[in-house]
Amino acid sequence: MKKHFWLLASLIVIKLSAYAQEDKVEGQIFEATAAGEELGLSGANIYWLNSPIGTITDEDGYFSISFSNEYNKLVVSYIGFQTDTLFIDKPTKIKLALKPANQLDEVVVQDKRESLEKSYFSAQNVVTVGSEELLKAACCNLSESFETNPSIDVNFNDAITGTKQIEMLGLTSPYILITQENIPMVRGASQTFGLTFTPGTWVESIQITKGMGSVINGYESISGQINTELVKPLTDVPLFVNLYGNRNGRLELNTHYNTKLSKKWSTGLYLHTNRRDIEVDNNGDGFLDAPLANQVNVMNRWQYQNPETGWVSFLNLRYLTDSKQLGQEGFEPENRANSNLWGSEIDTKRFDSSVKLGYVFPNLPFQSFGFQASYSIHDQESYYGLNQYNIEHQSVYSNLLFNSIIGNTQHKFKTGLTLAIDDYNELVNNVRYTRTDGSFGAFFEYAYTNLEKLSLTAGLRFDSHNRLGEFFTPRLHIRYTPWERASLRGSFGMGRRAANFFAENQRMFASSRRIELLGNGGSIYGFEPEKATNFGLSLLQGFTLFNRQGDFSVDFYRTNFENQIVVDWENAEEVVFSNLEGESYANSLQIELSHELLERFKVRTAYKFYDVKTTYQTGLLQKPLLAKNRFFTNLEYQTKIKNNSRWKFDYTMHAVGQQRLPNTEANPAATQLGEFADAYVLMNSQVTREFSPKFEMYVGGENLTGFTQNMPIIGANNPFGTNFDTTIVYGPIMGRMVYAGLRYKIL
Repeated sequence: MKKHFWLLASLIVIKLSAYAQEDKVEGQIFEATAAGEELGLSGANIYWLNSPIGTITDEDGYFSISFSNEYNKLVVSYIGFQTDTLFIDKPTKIKLALKPANQLDEVVVQDKRESLEKSYFSAQNVVTVGSEELLKAACCNLSESFETNPSIDVNFNDAITGTKQIEMLGLTSPYILITQENIPMVRGASQTFGLTFTPGTWVESIQITKGMGSVINGYESISGQINTELVKPLTDVPLFVNLYGNRNGRLELNTHYNTKLSKKWSTGLYLHTNRRDIEVDNNGDGFLDAPLANQVNVMNRWQYQNPETGWVSFLNLRYLTDSKQLGQEGFEPENRANSNLWGSEIDTKRFDSSVKLGYVFPNLPFQSFGFQASYSIHDQESYYGLNQYNIEHQSVYSNLLFNSIIGNTQHKFKTGLTLAIDDYNELVNNVRYTRTDGSFGAFFEYAYTNLEKLSLTAGLRFDSHNRLGEFFTPRLHIRYTPWERASLRGSFGMGRRAANFFAENQRMFASSRRIELLGNGGSIYGFEPEKATNFGLSLLQGFTLFNRQGDFSVDFYRTNFENQIVVDWENAEEVVFSNLEGESYANSLQIELSHELLERFKVRTAYKFYDVKTTYQTGLLQKPLLAKNRFFTNLEYQTKIKNNSRWKFDYTMHAVGQQRLPNTEANPAATQLGEFADAYVLMNSQVTREFSPKFEMYVGGENLTGFTQNMPIIGANNPFGTNFDTTIVYGPIMGRMVYAGLRYKIL
């Protein structure tokens, strides 16, 4: 009898254990390193969305949580990594790798990691560009990181400096908030050349937000935000080397060295250097098509992570020197005083430092606070022929942030304080301008998230600025799912900025134009601050065709300026700055289609229409040097991986429509331009051979058709005359450019 009793008891225990196991979700949360290791994440937060049920992982990253039919969205969060949400409708075992990120509480739902991702669930219209997308082109620096992405337009800034200018929604980069890990970066003194100071290999990903951004990042965003995430010492490869060279004499070296000092500390040393020593004048106008240049850029990055206490931090230190020589062939700076040749030098020294601290409450995974602070000093000395422009800009920025919920995780809020100080010292020929801008602000942002139907983010910030005054900045983003695999978004917001128009329009110094300032007594160079409203609608629709995924999107945005610093180039003898008197607006329409037509063969194509007009001295005119119509196509193909090797092929086409040119009727007939520039097509391509996960080589070409602008420099034969002008550039100066390089990693 006893034997039967113990046998029955054992069966009951086994059965109960089975029932207990069936009512649980178990698994491991880990981080996949570049070396292929799986590091269990101790202290990761696991909880059911909209419930009080949660747990944390053990020292090896394992967890077990009760399952209930009442909940089916399991949230996994960990300080310093992207939060992930899993759809689970039954007890199961899972194994999940989290991806690094600096946003601690963002919920990201995704099926497959693509090189370019569009969010279906975010209230904001966000496109994420991954490192794989950046490798599809030469991508020497951040300004060249958008060639394969239709969300950003890359245009030519002038005929001599070799820099490129980015635009979003028909507006130039000063109206885009450009941040590095959500700390404002390219602004003020660095507005013209700052994008060239971030090497492409340092970039882990780029988040592009169309329309007004979040109130958390300030009041300056008008047309959108571009946030750059840098590679992390903990997850980057121990050693990375990239060598690059092109036929126009540019040589480049990038190296990353990362080491894990302890379980909690990691550090990385990143070196970038590029130079061009060869004088190139393919169009025969006597001026260099690209400047002689030399840049040395060094960054040291520290990462601290303690999952047991909930703390994470980053420390960045960077110093760079960048020198450019441009102008006529044969110009020698040391003989500048006695030379009859037109020449220019731009020498920049810059130091950046930033610190980020984050803390997640161990027992309240939805609650955290963070602190960001940065200091930078930018010192540029330059002359353009007979014009001189020097600027020193010191900037201090800090942001304190607290995140939590209201009732449950469907209702979240963020609140905090911002302090920013900018000190400017400029020399414009023989006139000195100095000013100090200081602002203190507070913000509150509420977010409602229902992944199935609706997401809403509403924010309001109040700032007190010594020049802009006291003002409120509202922002609103709504996402609605009207039917399956669709995302309908709307946004509205206001933005303000103090225009640093000397730094933002340095190309005017490389001309004989007079500078006219028609201020109205305002506090910024005698002008009032800029103020604009932006609103937009977008639809993203996913689909399956031929058993392969694709998406279709339509975006429309409008920006209305209440006040704007108008830069008027319509008189060929001068450039006039004035406050807006009349209308100024920008309408932007983009239609985009992406699809994997065949296995491993992807197509992305887009059409963009811009209606951008401003009231100049002569009336309401279409913005010059901006094409109303643009077409974009990108083709990507990869072969199957065999013996750890494969081929990658990429092709990009930009068709740029007619562009209105500034009026040049005041010039002699030989130096007059037409009313419009003809349309043209740019084609870029790259072929990459991966020999192993450690080593690859690439070769590519830009402007494959060899198209160049006719007479990019007006009056090139008399650069000290009254008609000399390098500012009217609508197309490439360089012809066909071929490049090659290699990448090597120690995993």
